[in-house]
Formats: sequence, structure tokens, C-alpha cells
Amino acid sequence: MSRIGKLPVAIPAGVKVTVTSDTMTVEGPKGKLTQTYAPSVDIKVEGSTAIVTRKDDSKQTRSFHGLYRNLLNNMVLGVTSGFTKSLVINGVGYRAEVQGNLLVLNLGYSTDFIAGIPEGLTVTADAGGKITITGVRKDQVGEFAAEIRKLRGPEPYKGKGIRYETEVIKRKVGKSGVK
Repeated sequence: MSRIGKLPVAIPAGVKVTVTSDTMTVEGPKGKLTQTYAPSVDIKVEGSTAIVTRKDDSKQTRSFHGLYRNLLNNMVLGVTSGFTKSLVINGVGYRAEVQGNLLVLNLGYSTDFIAGIPEGLTVTADAGGKITITGVRKDQVGEFAAEIRKLRGPEPYKGKGIRYETEVIKRKVGKSGVK
């Protein structure tokens, strides 16, 4: 039995979970999310919990069991509290600003990077070099944060670049100049 799949998903007050033959829909205070799922698993909503069970014991079904339980849990968390990723920009002259639905990044290159903010995400950039990405879909928040980080990853000598707020950069010692 899947260790993750057998755990019930707690449904807080104010959240409505609807399950049809191939889709699960979660509505809450922050929005509405829909996800299709494989017919080899069953999802039952009983009171304030949802339980994911599998119909057979094939390898693919066992994989789906934990996957769909976690997807349902992330949907419930997303519509109640949302997901947040924070990025930190380090470097002289490096900065970010939000202009409408565009994120403009000056990262030491001759031109600025302009990234379109996807629908459903909220991005804020402060003067201290911190970018905060917030949304209801965990995968969308993480994907956009990874795309921004990829524009100028942190380098190990001076620590310049874009990194996650919780990320620790292993610093290297530069040339000493002494023989």
C-alpha cells in the first residue's frame, strides 16, 4: 500500500470537493481548480475528508494512487492558503520591477529580460532584490520561479545571480595570488 496514497485528505470548512468519473474539482476562497485523473483509482468524499483508493494492484495503478492523493491535497492547500516562492537577486546593479503583467529584470547583460507573468500568479518585487511569486497552483508557481532563476543562476565565487530565498550557495575560494 502506498504510504502517501493511504492518507486521507482533510477538507477544511469553506472548501467544496466535487468528484465525477474522471475529474476532481476543488473550490475555495482563493479560486477553483480542476484536475483529471486515471480511471484506475477511486476518489470518495466522506464528510470532511477525501480518500483515494485503487481498483487493482498493477505497478501503474500503485503509482497513480500516491500521485492523485498528493495532487488533491495540493489543490485543497492551494485554494485555502495558496503557494509562495521567494527569489533573491544578488549583484551590483541587478534589480527587478513589475510593470503591469510583466516582470522586468536587469541582470548585468546589455539588455533587460522581460518575462510575462502567467495568468493566476501574483508577482511582487521590492527594492531589496526580493521577488515573491504567489498563486493557487503549486506547479505553476514553481515553474515560473524556476524560469526566472534560470535567467541568471547564482555563481559560486561572489554569489551573484538569482537564487531561492532558502537556497544555500556553496562558496568557492578564488585565486590567492600567492605562490
